[in-house]
Amino acid sequence: MTRAAAKEGEPNGATAVPEEIKKEEMEERGQWSSKMEFVLSVAGEIIGLGNVWRFPYLCYKNGGGAFLIPYLIFLFTCGIPLFFLETALGQYTSQGGVTAWRKICPIFEGIGYASQVIECYLNIYYIIILSWALFYLFSSFTTVLPWASCNNPWNSDLCVDILNSSRLDNRTLPANATSPMIEFWEKRVLGLTDGIHKLGTVRWELALCLLLAWIICYFCIWKGVKSTGKVVYFTATFPYMMLIILLVRGVTLPGATEGIVFYLKPDISRLADPQVWMDAGTQIFFSYAICQGCLTALGSYNKYTNNCYRDCIMLCFLNSATSFIAGFAIFSVLGFMAREQAVPIAEVAESGPGLAFIAYPMAVTMMPVSQLWSCLFFLMLIFLGLDSQFVCVESMVTAVIDMFPGVFRKKGRRELLILAVAVICYLLGLLLVTEGGMYIFQLFDYYAASGTCLLFLAIFEVICVGWVYGNNNDLTSDFVSVLTGGQGANRFYDNIEDMIGFRPWPLIKICWLVFTPGLCLAVFLFSLIKYTPLKYNNSYVYPPWGYVVGWLMALSSMVCIPLYAIFILLKTKGSLKQRLTQLISPAEDLPQPKKHMAGLSELKRKGWSPPAQEVLSITERETHF
Repeated sequence: MTRAAAKEGEPNGATAVPEEIKKEEMEERGQWSSKMEFVLSVAGEIIGLGNVWRFPYLCYKNGGGAFLIPYLIFLFTCGIPLFFLETALGQYTSQGGVTAWRKICPIFEGIGYASQVIECYLNIYYIIILSWALFYLFSSFTTVLPWASCNNPWNSDLCVDILNSSRLDNRTLPANATSPMIEFWEKRVLGLTDGIHKLGTVRWELALCLLLAWIICYFCIWKGVKSTGKVVYFTATFPYMMLIILLVRGVTLPGATEGIVFYLKPDISRLADPQVWMDAGTQIFFSYAICQGCLTALGSYNKYTNNCYRDCIMLCFLNSATSFIAGFAIFSVLGFMAREQAVPIAEVAESGPGLAFIAYPMAVTMMPVSQLWSCLFFLMLIFLGLDSQFVCVESMVTAVIDMFPGVFRKKGRRELLILAVAVICYLLGLLLVTEGGMYIFQLFDYYAASGTCLLFLAIFEVICVGWVYGNNNDLTSDFVSVLTGGQGANRFYDNIEDMIGFRPWPLIKICWLVFTPGLCLAVFLFSLIKYTPLKYNNSYVYPPWGYVVGWLMALSSMVCIPLYAIFILLKTKGSLKQRLTQLISPAEDLPQPKKHMAGLSELKRKGWSPPAQEVLSITERETHF
C-alpha cells in the first residue's frame, strides 16, 4: 500500500469530509483518565507469572545472591533503557506497536510487525496457563484436595502417598514411583499422551476453563482504555494482597529459614559460567515485556506531557522488587516441604509449571486448612496472568486499529475486532488443551516467544532510535554519517525533553548507543551457539518435524525486520540514496521540539524543503501539543 499523494489542503491524502460527519463516524482514540490507570496497567502487564515461578528458581540455580550481580547489570544496561524507550516512543507518537515505528523511521516498521507476531503467539498460549489455574482452583473446593492421596480413579499402582513417604524405606519403593501430585497433573488435568505425534482428544474441562478465561479477558478490554483502566485497579493490586498473605504464611512455617538461605546463599564461582549471564539477560526481557509492543501501546494513551521517565524507573524497580520478594514466599514454603519430607531443598525446587502445578500444590497439602491456601495461591496465579493476558490482547488490538483507523475507529468496530481475536485465539488454543497439547505448549514457550527472538528485536530497536532516527534533518550529512553519527539518541532526547520538561540521565542514552546493543548481541550469539533442542521433562525428545515447527515460529517474527526493509526499499521511488533518505525520515506531523522548529523555519526561509515521503501511508495522529 503506497502512500497516497495528499490532496491540497487535506493532510495524509484524506478525502474531504464534512467535519460533523467525521466526528459522528470516527470515535476518539482515547486516553488514560489518570496516571494511576497507566501505572497499574503497565504493572499488571509486566508483573506476571514469571516473577513467581521463574526468577526465584533462576536465582537459586545460578548462585543465589550472586545472581543479583548479572541481573542488576542487565537491568540498568538493557531493561530500564529499553523499557523507557518503548514507553516514550508510544507517548511521543500516540500510536500502537506498528505505526509508532512507521512514524519515526519507516524502514524499521518491520520491528512493529515482528513484535505483533510474537504477541499473537503469546495471546494463543499464555492464557492456557490460566485455564490450568482455573481447573486447580475449582478442584480446591473439596473436602480433601484431589492431589493429596492415591485413592482416585486416575491414580496408577506406581502412585506413592507423598505425605507418608518419609516413613517409608526408600528401598521398598518402585524405581519409577510417582506422587499423587504428578499423577493429578499429568493424568487428571492434562491426560498426557506419549508424544506430540499423538494429540488425542480435547480435554473438555480445560476447554471450558479456557473459554471462561477468554470471556473474562474480553469484558476486561472490550471498551478499550475506558474499561481496561478501571479493571486494573483490582487485577493489578489483588495479586499483591495474595502474595503478602502467602509470604506471611510461608515465613512462619517450620523449615522456612533453610529455604530462604538456600534461595539467597551466594556462590560467586557461578558467575564464571556464561549461562548465568544469559539467564539474567533473558529474565529481564521476559519480565519487562520488552519487544512485544505492549509498552508502546500503553504509553500511546498517555498525555503528551506525562512524566513517563519517572513512571518507567518506578515500574522497573517495582517489578524487580516483586520478583525478589516472591522468592521469599516460594522458598519458605519449599523449605518447609523439604523438611517435612526429610529431603534436600534442591530435590523439591522447581520452576515454571512444575512449581505452580506440582511443587506448590504438594506443599499446601502439608498445611492445616490446605484448601484455603490452595485457593489463595491459584487465585494469585490467575490474577497475575489475567492482566498480563488482557493487556497483551489490548496492545495487539491497538496496533491493528491504529493501522486501519478508518475501518475500526467506528462505533462497535472495536468490540467486534476484540471478539474476533478472542474467538480465533480460543479455537487455536484448543490444540493446546488436547491430551498432547502440553508438547505444543512447550514448543510455543521455548521457540515462539523465546529470549532469542526478543534479543534480536531489541538490537534493531536501539539501532533505530539511537543511530538512525531523525538524522535526515542534518543537511550536511550523507547516509554513511547517519549510520555512524549516533545522533538519533540526541534527537529522541530532544523529543523526551519536549514531553517531560527535562533531559533524562545521560547513562540511558549511552546504553542505547553502546551497552544495550552490545550486550544484546553478545547474549543473542551465545544463545545460538549454546542452543540445545527442547526436551519435555528433560526426557521426551521431539521428532525432527517438531523442532522444524518450533524454529519456523521463532523465525516468523525475526524475518519481519529484514523482509520489510527490503520490501519498502524496492517499493519506494528514486535513487538508492533518495530512498534511504525518505525511509529514515520521521513523519512531518510528529511534534517537533521548539529548538528544532526554530531551526526548521530558518532552513525553509533559505529555500530548503523536506524530502518527499512516498512511503507507506501514515495513519492519523491525535497528539495534544
